[in-house]
Amino acid sequence: MTCNEYQLKAAATFIVEGEMKIPYLALGLVGEAGEVAEKIKKAIRNHNSDFSKLDRDDLKRELGDVLWYIATLSRELGLELDDVVTTNLEKLSDRKERGAIASTGDYR
Repeated sequence: MTCNEYQLKAAATFIVEGEMKIPYLALGLVGEAGEVAEKIKKAIRNHNSDFSKLDRDDLKRELGDVLWYIATLSRELGLELDDVVTTNLEKLSDRKERGAIASTGDYR
C-alpha cells in the first residue's frame, strides 16, 4: 500500500464536518503523539528505563493513530501523503549532506 492509498482509506473513517476539521485533526495529532510519549515515559518511571518491557503492540496501535491523524490532516490541507513523505526525506537528505542534522532551527 502506498502512502496515498493509506490516506484515502483513512479519510473514509473521518466523520467531523465543517470549519472545525483542521483544528480537530491538529489537536488529535498532538494528543496521540502525547500518548506515545506517555508510554515511553512510564517505561522510564516504572521499569527503570528498560525499554525491552515496552508493550510494542500497544505502541504500534498508538503510532497508527498518529499516522491516521497525519494522513487525514494532510488531506484536509490539500497535501498528498506521498508528497509529504518525499519532501521530508529530501529535507533530511539535504541536511545530512550538509552535516546539519544535529543543528538547531527549522531551516538549517
